[in-house]
Amino acid sequence: MTMRHVPLVSICLLICTLLACQQNGGKKNNSKASLERNKKVLTKQDLLPQVLDSNALGHFLDSSTLYKPYADNVRDFYAKREYHYAWVDHDSLTEQAGNFMNMVRTDPALGNDTSGLQSKSLDALYNDVGVDSGKVHPGDPRIAQLEMMLTAHFFLYADKIWGGRTSDSTKGLDWYIPRKKLDMASLLQSVISQKSGSFTSDEPVNRQYKLLRDELKKLADVDKAGQWDTIAVSKNILKPGQQSPVVTSVKIKLHALGDLPDADTSASFTPALDSALRNFEDRMGLKVDGQITPAVVKALNVPLKNRMEQILVNMERLRWVPADPSGDYLLVNIPAYKLYVYEDGKLAWNCNVVVGKPGGSTVIFTKKMQYVVFSPYWNVAPGILAHEVLPAVKRNPGYLARENMEVVTGTGKPVSGVNFNKYSGSNFPYIIRQKPGGKNSLGKVKFLFPNEYNIYLHDTPSKGLFNATDRSFSHGCIRVQEPEKLANWVLRKDSLWNADKIHTAMNAGKEKYVQLKGDEQVPVYISYFTAFVDSQGRLNMRSDVYGHDAELAKLLFAK
Repeated sequence: MTMRHVPLVSICLLICTLLACQQNGGKKNNSKASLERNKKVLTKQDLLPQVLDSNALGHFLDSSTLYKPYADNVRDFYAKREYHYAWVDHDSLTEQAGNFMNMVRTDPALGNDTSGLQSKSLDALYNDVGVDSGKVHPGDPRIAQLEMMLTAHFFLYADKIWGGRTSDSTKGLDWYIPRKKLDMASLLQSVISQKSGSFTSDEPVNRQYKLLRDELKKLADVDKAGQWDTIAVSKNILKPGQQSPVVTSVKIKLHALGDLPDADTSASFTPALDSALRNFEDRMGLKVDGQITPAVVKALNVPLKNRMEQILVNMERLRWVPADPSGDYLLVNIPAYKLYVYEDGKLAWNCNVVVGKPGGSTVIFTKKMQYVVFSPYWNVAPGILAHEVLPAVKRNPGYLARENMEVVTGTGKPVSGVNFNKYSGSNFPYIIRQKPGGKNSLGKVKFLFPNEYNIYLHDTPSKGLFNATDRSFSHGCIRVQEPEKLANWVLRKDSLWNADKIHTAMNAGKEKYVQLKGDEQVPVYISYFTAFVDSQGRLNMRSDVYGHDAELAKLLFAK
């Protein structure tokens, strides 16, 4: 896909109309059911009366470079409906034709697009043919051209906007979650079968995508109001009861963002400001203390253009993921340092996690959990062995005993009398492992979803790390704040396990593998979203801890 150049402020202001037709009163999206309905065999009653000339369709597709990748889609679509029109009914354009054109004209993700998504030729033809509120002149030869262009453009739009960039263009972004499959033909049939109503009700995107699009519009409105002057950064921390011109500046911004409900331009640090700051700090992933700190001022000084780009980057990622996740699953959001537990597609609970530090970053992928391991051994990974453990042993021969570690063969047989000075990490012929117990780096339980990255969830003896704001400390695996609760949740359907038995196994000091069965093997998604809307409906922003936003922004905005 060709790079898109997005002038954010001007584009974001155009989406009011699009958003207005997306409100569904909080009702569940029925797009999946609608798509299933529209995979049926079409009857004459389902079709519009006019019929295309198949030869004309072939000539149109053969002569169009823009629509060439979708020629087979268009041919199959019309063949299944015996070449009946989809967008023109008697002497009028259908309501959905107008809705589709409105969406193309106002989508905030397009901007000064160079991939043809905002087609001047389609726009001009639509305006010329659709005179008098959608009425057309019978016999106008351009009607067939418009019909074919609308269908071809739908496939182009659906692929690029709802499918996202091709996996080839995102290979360098460390994203290994399988891309969703988009049934564009069924989606188009679903859209045109509605006859009227919102074009976007069947939009095949994750709910978070739509929520972020709403937030994009809000930030555009704030930017238009022009109240985003830079606040002077000071080392001084302002607290409730104090007065400062900085307080006024902070109040203005927090009110514009919605954190401070009532406008207040006084210089007094009020209880209302304390509450607003706590809400803002929580949304931004900062330490929540209700004070004006350098970190708070820095977050408030981020240009709105940057925030809108951050939202657009995350909207692009959301095009890649399933539109309607269902069932039970676990989701780790690396920049939020959180594990989210879902039951039947709904959030059940969440807890803090510690993820890989930059340089030892946690990879973005998905696998099914297959094992819970109680009182685990920790086999020291080759990188840690070479750079940390072997140098420590060479400096201090008592290191292994102090850390409750042992040297074993590949079959687990203990080895003694090793001359460690002979080896580096690459030629060490044995395994160094840490025995089960209170000092074990994996804690008392680990959760395995076998993968080529050797990443898993586990307990940790270093509980204090969960209190930090920035929790990127590990070598790549993910430490869970509430491992026992997670073990109970994973095994809750297994009659052989209960809370007491799980607690005993975690403290037994003897390794025990439990293989999960059937629906106990829940999917685990390791994801990366720096902008998201939480369960309270608040826009959250997080730091780009691994630099993935910056890399994707280069693709989206030609930076």
